[in-house]
Amino acid sequence: MISKQEAAGHQKPPRTDRESVIIRFAGDSGDGIQLTGKQFTNESALAGNDIATLPNFPAEIRAPAGTLAGVSGYQIHFGSEQIFTPGESPDVLVAFNPAALKANLQDVKRGGILVLNEDAFTDKNLARVAYQQNPCDDESLKENYRVFVVPISKLTKEALSDTALTANEIDRCKNFFALGVMLWMFDRPRDATIHWIESKFKKRPELVSANKMALEAGYTYGDATEIFDLSFSVKPADLEPGLYRNINGSTSLAYGIVAAAQKSGLSVFFGAYPITPASDLLHELAKHKRLGIMTFQAEDEIAAICSAIGASYAGSLGVTSSSGPGIALKGEALGLAVCTELPLVVVNTQRAGPSTGMPTKTEQSDLLMALHGRHGEAPVCVLAASSPSTAFTMAYEACRIALKYMTPVILLSDGYIANGSEPWKIPDPKSLPEIINRRTLKSNNPDGEFLPYLRDEATLARPWAVPGTPGLMHRIGGLEKQDVTGNVSYDADNHSKMTALRAEKIAKIAAEIPPIEVDGPSSGEILLLGWGGTEGTLREAQRRCSEEGLSVSRIHLHYLNPLPSDLETVLRSFKHVLIPEINTGQLRSIIRDRYLIDAKGYNAVRGQPLRSSRVVEAIKSLVQPH
Repeated sequence: MISKQEAAGHQKPPRTDRESVIIRFAGDSGDGIQLTGKQFTNESALAGNDIATLPNFPAEIRAPAGTLAGVSGYQIHFGSEQIFTPGESPDVLVAFNPAALKANLQDVKRGGILVLNEDAFTDKNLARVAYQQNPCDDESLKENYRVFVVPISKLTKEALSDTALTANEIDRCKNFFALGVMLWMFDRPRDATIHWIESKFKKRPELVSANKMALEAGYTYGDATEIFDLSFSVKPADLEPGLYRNINGSTSLAYGIVAAAQKSGLSVFFGAYPITPASDLLHELAKHKRLGIMTFQAEDEIAAICSAIGASYAGSLGVTSSSGPGIALKGEALGLAVCTELPLVVVNTQRAGPSTGMPTKTEQSDLLMALHGRHGEAPVCVLAASSPSTAFTMAYEACRIALKYMTPVILLSDGYIANGSEPWKIPDPKSLPEIINRRTLKSNNPDGEFLPYLRDEATLARPWAVPGTPGLMHRIGGLEKQDVTGNVSYDADNHSKMTALRAEKIAKIAAEIPPIEVDGPSSGEILLLGWGGTEGTLREAQRRCSEEGLSVSRIHLHYLNPLPSDLETVLRSFKHVLIPEINTGQLRSIIRDRYLIDAKGYNAVRGQPLRSSRVVEAIKSLVQPH
């Protein structure tokens, strides 16, 4: 290690100002990569930077150490300018072992920085990933990148040599040493990380002390050693004034549901079965029992949604969530909620399929399932979040619509939104839309028995009668209901009428959708149309086109059923409509079918967010065909 005296006498060149930087941490699943990335993100948020992140980890709980299959990564894009995406090509790669370097090197910018943990580049680890030569000694690598070889494990061991920790416990602290180096290199504060360490390990003071020592040792090493001849400064971003916090999509969804519970005066029952990447929503909501949230981990997906429907029948707002495979299992029960016309919110955090697919990778391939994935004519409202911060807004909106229209609502998120994070401006609770609570305590038919399917003229919503309320006894279940009375009916004309009424009720939600706001000229050559987690990518592509003198307009859909009533008019105002999606063209098919517009698609299903550079290429191909 380097002493404080040596550090004091060592002079470094002044920091270089950067508008934005992309860093990727990579290593084994057990190296604490996700934790390291999250702490760097939190420190950057507190420094006032705009941020976007992309956690990337294997599906296995612990893949074989040192293998390509076991590489975990965390990428953060932070800057003083507006940040739309986690970025494509990292400026810096911190590789904890040879597998991490090999899996990620092709993405790093030429001339970028590589920080390698020298101690992990052993003959055994090199052989595991078929390296014939140690990259730490590879001169050709140094010709293309700024390579810094640091004995991270050894230095961590030296820094903690006087502690009572075991060798394995000391080795697990190396991520904090590496984090300290990166916090120094980019002039980040350390306060939030120190506070997190003190809170996380408060029951083991020796771990608090050791991790803080490792963090400080890494910071001091960066500041004192002559190996690093460069460092950077990234000024705060010019964000809209307000109170911000760093938030990921799952937490944002949970807060939206909690806010809806508070605003409606209802309790929320959340029934779910664990599944990647949706489980974090269950974990977060379980923390908020004092705010009227009851969570239930069911034995399977069918029990989860049925328990939520039962809770809605009993007078709570029922919510359930899953990912694609679980949503498929919920299909029949979702039809029950359509038939009974009870409020229900179903959150689908999409992942790559089909079947088990790639559980930890993102995709947008469940749109058609959300719209049509049920037997019979069973229409539901379908919404989509587009970023971690909008997940709050759309979760709240899903609850509002479900309660106002007495209908199931499917809210689409995805793995990128759920795991990614960004600054979220905390809204004033008074600014949130009011929520209609349709629970009734009196009969709507003074001349006779309660009429459970006598509808509100404006919304076609039926009344919501809680079981046991005097005078409000009524039938419930999945058999077709007679109009107005709710009695079981097999009459052909009645079935036709009820089918039409359920569809018309969903169509009426279009009146709630605000007019489309076009980002850019309201008419012209090219319109980018997106939905879900591609919003940041499309905004970045639009900005790149603008910098090259190409005028591109953009709209992003949060309401997918019903679609906005003015959508066709907007689409027909442009010569070309390009719809980028992380699927094989699902929204494009809907647009072409509904409006007979020759929309084009840019589609990639690689388990990763779309690349804005590829979207730019697709845009140029429309106006400059080869």
